[in-house]
Amino acid sequence: MNSTEWLLRSVQSVSKGLQFKRNDAAAATPTKVSRATAVGVSSVAVTEPNNAKGRSTRERLSAVLKHKEEALSPRVLRRTLLELQSVIDKQVSEVEGGRRARNIATWYASATPEQRRDAWLLMSEQFGPNAEKVQAARDHYEAALGTSDEGQAEIRLRRAFVSPRTRLLQRFSAFPEGMRFLVDMRAELLPHIKTEKRLLALDSELENLFSTWFDVAFLELRRISWDSPASLIEKLIKYEAVHAIKSWADVKNRLDSDRRCYGFFHPRLPDEPLIFVEVALVDELAGAITPLLDESAAESDLGKATTAIFYSISSTQIGLRGVSFGDSLIKRVVETLRAEFPRLKVFSTLSPIPGFRPWLVKHAGALIDQLSDKERLALGVALGQAGVTTAVDFLAAADKVSQLDEKSPVRRVLMHCAADYLGRQFDNGRPLDPVARFHLGNGARVERLNWAGDMSTKGLKQSYGLMVNYLYDLKRLDKYRGLLAQGKIPVSPKVEDLYI
Repeated sequence: MNSTEWLLRSVQSVSKGLQFKRNDAAAATPTKVSRATAVGVSSVAVTEPNNAKGRSTRERLSAVLKHKEEALSPRVLRRTLLELQSVIDKQVSEVEGGRRARNIATWYASATPEQRRDAWLLMSEQFGPNAEKVQAARDHYEAALGTSDEGQAEIRLRRAFVSPRTRLLQRFSAFPEGMRFLVDMRAELLPHIKTEKRLLALDSELENLFSTWFDVAFLELRRISWDSPASLIEKLIKYEAVHAIKSWADVKNRLDSDRRCYGFFHPRLPDEPLIFVEVALVDELAGAITPLLDESAAESDLGKATTAIFYSISSTQIGLRGVSFGDSLIKRVVETLRAEFPRLKVFSTLSPIPGFRPWLVKHAGALIDQLSDKERLALGVALGQAGVTTAVDFLAAADKVSQLDEKSPVRRVLMHCAADYLGRQFDNGRPLDPVARFHLGNGARVERLNWAGDMSTKGLKQSYGLMVNYLYDLKRLDKYRGLLAQGKIPVSPKVEDLYI
C-alpha cells in the first residue's frame, strides 16, 4: 500500500468514527456492560451509538445525575477529565506534565475496577483527533494530489491524525514508573475490548506506542544463568508458560552449563524480562521434552553439541500483546550461540501443538472419510468394528495413546491428522495453530512430528502427547516466508508424506 492509499483509507476510517460521535444523541437507553476475555485492536477512534453499552462520556459529562451502573458521577467525571487535560496543557513543561500524570497514576492505583474503566473511557472518547482539522487536511490533501504541494499536504494530514491521546500517554511515560503503569493498564484493559468497543481507540494507541518504545533496537539481550539475581530467577519461574517450572532443582537444571537462557530487557523495565527463550545444546534433533527436563540426566558434552533446541519461549507482559519480539529474539540468540559454539549447525524448536486436540474433535469424522479404503478398514479392525468407523470411537481410542504401539492404525491416523493440521490448515490466511503461526511467520518450516513428545497431562490435553520440531534453516528463512505468503506452509518431505 502506497502513502496515498494509506492516507485515504485512514481518512475514511476516521470519518466513520467521527460520524458516530456526531450521532451520540440518537442513542438508546443504557444497560450494564458485560465482560469477556477476547482481544481486539483498531487504528481509529470509534464511539458506538448507545445501545446496550451505557451512556457515552459525552452524555455523562453534560448530565447532572449518575446512573446506577456508572462508577463516577458526572461531577467527578468532569473533574477527572480536567485533570487528564491538564497533563497535556501546552503551557506546562514535559516535567510538570509528567508530574501531573504521576498524580493521576497514584489515584488510579487505589481506584476500583469500575472507576478505572471510566478513566479508560475518558482517554478513549475524549482525546481523539480534531474532526474539523482532519476534514480540512483531507480536503487540502485531495486537492493537492499530483501537484508540487502534495508533500506538504501529506505532512499536514499526518499531523491532523495525531491525537491528544498520544501526547497524554507520552506524558505518562515521562515519570520513572510510567512505562510500568501503561503496560499494566493495557493488560487490565485488554479483556474488556471485545464487549466494549469504545475502548478500541485507547488500546490501539497504546499498542502503536509500545511498538515504537519497545522496538528491538532499544532492547538488550541478556543471558539468564544460575548466577543471576534470585529475583530474576523467580520471575523466570513465574512467567514460564510452556513447561511449568516445578522446583528450584528444576530451574537449576534449565540454567545448567549445557543449557542457555536468554531474555530481552528494556531500559525502563531493567529487571523484567519481556520475553525469554530456554535452549538445550545437544547432538541431535530432540523428539521428547522429558529427557530435556530430566534433572538427573548427565550434562551434555558441549564439545560435541551440534544442535540447539529452543524448547520454551515465553512472553511475560500481557500488556505488550501485539508487539513482536520473538523473531528478533531467536535471530539474536542464534548469532550469540554460533559465536560461542561454532560447531552448532542445526537450530530447531521442540514445540507443543496446543490447538490440535480441539481441532481434531471437530473434524475427526471428515478426516476419517478422507482415508483410503485400506486405512479405513485397518482402523475399523483396530477399533473392533466390522462396519462404519465413527469419529467417537476413533477419538476414544486416541485417548489411550500410551497403549498404542508403533504399528497401531490409530496411531498412524493420529499422525496423519496432525500433519494435515500443521501443514494445511489456515485461519484467515495464517496457519491455524498459534505456535505454528509464530515460528512459520519467522521463517521456520515444519520439520518433524514426534510421537509421545509430551506425555504430561497438559501435553495429552493439547495434542495427545504429540510435539513438533520447527527447523530454522538460516539460509532459507526468506524462502519459507515467501512460501507462506503464497498460502503454502513449508514442511519437510517426512511431514508431507504423512498427509492424508
